[in-house]
Amino acid sequence: MISFTSNVKNEVAALDGTRNENMAMLSAIVRNNVKLNNDSLVITTENSKVAKRVYLLLSDIYNVSVTIDDKENSFNRNRLYLIKVFDKIDFILKDLSVIDENNNYIPIVNDYLLDSEDEKRAYLKGIFLSCGSVNDPKTSRYHLEFFIEKEEEANFVNDLLNEYYLNSKMLLKDKKYMVYIKEAEKIGDFLRLINAHQAVMYYEDIRIYRDHKNMTNRLNNMEQANIEKTINTCNEQIEDINLIFEKIGEDALDDKTLEVCKYRLKYPESSLQELSEIMTLEIGKAITKSGLNHRFRKIKELARKLKESEEK
Repeated sequence: MISFTSNVKNEVAALDGTRNENMAMLSAIVRNNVKLNNDSLVITTENSKVAKRVYLLLSDIYNVSVTIDDKENSFNRNRLYLIKVFDKIDFILKDLSVIDENNNYIPIVNDYLLDSEDEKRAYLKGIFLSCGSVNDPKTSRYHLEFFIEKEEEANFVNDLLNEYYLNSKMLLKDKKYMVYIKEAEKIGDFLRLINAHQAVMYYEDIRIYRDHKNMTNRLNNMEQANIEKTINTCNEQIEDINLIFEKIGEDALDDKTLEVCKYRLKYPESSLQELSEIMTLEIGKAITKSGLNHRFRKIKELARKLKESEEK
C-alpha cells in the first residue's frame, strides 16, 4: 500500500514550474541528497517519480547525460533509485549553490536562487522530496518532519518554514537534525504551500472527520459526567431528606421546604432544572432553579447538624 508521504511526493514531483523554480527545487534536492564519487554525481531516492523528475530536470537544464539505476535497499527492502551524472559536475554544483568558485561547500543556499516567493516554495518542495515525510492523518498523531544532515541547512529550512508561520521546531536526533511540525492545521498549511492540492483535500477531510469525532466523544463524555453528577446529587439530597424525616419528622419543616422534599422523593432522578419545571407546572406557581437550590442548601445544612448531633 502506498504511503501518504509517497502520494504527496508523487503529486509534487508531477508539478510543472518555471526554470527558476525548477532550479530552486533541484538545488534543495542536490544540497540535501548528493554523493560525489570519483567520476560522478549521485542522487538517491526511494520514490520512482522523484527519481524521474530529478532525471528530467538535470537533463533539461544542464543538457547532460543522466542515468538511473535501481537496487534493493538493505534497510527496508524498498527499491532505491540512483540518479547519476558523469559530466559538468562542478558546473552543476556551482550553479545550484552547493559549492563556491573555490569548490568549497556553501552552508546556506545563495539568495539569488530564492529571489521570489515561488522560488522559496519550490525550495521547500525540493526539501520535502529529498528528506521529508508526513504521517497519514488517519494515524493517531499529526507529524511532518525533515531529516537534514547539516546544522546550517536545518536552521535555514526551519527559518524558511517559520516565514510562513508554520511553528516548526528543530532538534538533534540520531546525528541528524530533525525539523518538524506537529500542529494539524500547520501541516495542512505546508501542503498548501507546496501546492499538493490532492493531498490537502484528503488530509483536511480526514482531519475534519477526526476533529468532529473527537468533539463528539468529548461532548458525550461531558454529558455522561453531568448525568453521573446529577444522579449523585439527587441521591445525596434523598439521603438528607430521609434522615430529616427519620430524626425530626415532616412537621418540623416549613411548608416550602417540605414541598421540595416531597417533590424530590417523587422525582428522584430529575435534575434541578427539570424539577423546577415540574413543580412550576404542577403547582401553578413559578419555582426557579436558584430558589430550589437555596432550599436544598437549607436541607443539606439541617441534615449536617443532625449528623453532628447524633455523633455527639
